[in-house]
Amino acid sequence: MISQLQPITVTQLNRYTRALLEENHNLRDAFVVGEISNFRALSGLSHGSGHWYLTLKDECAAVAAVMFRESNKRLVFLPQNGMRVLVRGHVSLYERDGKFQLYIDDMQPDGLGALQMAFEQLKARLEAEGLFDPERKRPLPTFPRRIGVVTSETGAVLQDIRRILGRRYPVAEVIVCPVPVQGPEAAKRIAAAVKLLNKEQAVDVIIVGRGGGSMEDLWAFNEEITARAVAGSQIPVISAVGHETDFTICDFAADLRAPTPSAAAELATPELRVVLANLTGRQRYIYSTVFRRIKICQDRLDALMRRRVMRRPKELVFASRQRLDAAQQRIWGATQAHIDAKKGELTRIETKLAAIDPMKVLSRGYAMALKQGKPATRVSQLSPGDVLELRLRDGACQVVVWGIQ
Repeated sequence: MISQLQPITVTQLNRYTRALLEENHNLRDAFVVGEISNFRALSGLSHGSGHWYLTLKDECAAVAAVMFRESNKRLVFLPQNGMRVLVRGHVSLYERDGKFQLYIDDMQPDGLGALQMAFEQLKARLEAEGLFDPERKRPLPTFPRRIGVVTSETGAVLQDIRRILGRRYPVAEVIVCPVPVQGPEAAKRIAAAVKLLNKEQAVDVIIVGRGGGSMEDLWAFNEEITARAVAGSQIPVISAVGHETDFTICDFAADLRAPTPSAAAELATPELRVVLANLTGRQRYIYSTVFRRIKICQDRLDALMRRRVMRRPKELVFASRQRLDAAQQRIWGATQAHIDAKKGELTRIETKLAAIDPMKVLSRGYAMALKQGKPATRVSQLSPGDVLELRLRDGACQVVVWGIQ
């Protein structure tokens, strides 16, 4: 108790005030509604405590508040400035600063539920990253050989999927990855199952799903780890969670959303009866097309066989031979005439050459004088003492010029 006569220290004053606040029953467990402002989450390298500091305000007043890490880690949503919330906590005084503040133990969005708030926040963040873009969606295989099912091993979902596949497309092999579909470990197990099927390349398409339930029951399919595993799958994924009116983050991240698990089995496979009917129709079309083509070819062959050349082929050969003989005769006649003409022309040339052949002149008693291999036709080309070659009819001799006349 503080004396009215003796002065006290600031520490004593703050400690006394703190005790008064904490002993007040009405302030020990108080519910307060207000709007968040000045929100700070201390995390990272410089402030690793994880505590949240904020101000709660209404139209007329404001109060400082803090939510320690051991309390805020239980929340599924992240508070934001401007958000109206309902908080539960106790009022006290921070002795060092003499600061009156509210210590928050729990927090709920005022109006919109905490899970719905967390859903909207995560959906907006992943959508901004492009995780739900249509360009990322992979087409489903037309004729899957192996279908992976990630769901509870004991639930009705697996039985429904098996029943639909057995009736609709019994040739496909069903590979089950049993996982819990709700509870604290469900999201991790679902994500691990999807990653395992991708790592082993065990299936052609994956169905991830469970039956209907409350938002809390379906929450494993709204967690970020599940959404990223489904979006990152190299194998096409069909999300089949809850009923037709239920939507989860997994639905947006998957390549295709099915309204129910039974519908997922139908979307994942063709109906074998329809496939066989189509094959039968195509087979009939191929047969009729081939037979029609054969008939056309047969008619053409019959028409060709009715032609005279096919009925009496030797006539064409004989006629061709006669034309060949006539052509040969014309060619030989033209060739012989050309040769004869050339022979006559050659004879005339020989006669002309013989008339001017110097050897013919020599045979009549004449001789040809050559000086240094060239004909000497004038005495002006000669000098006494020149050695000439005198070419006669039957040979040649060397002579010396003694004089010039």
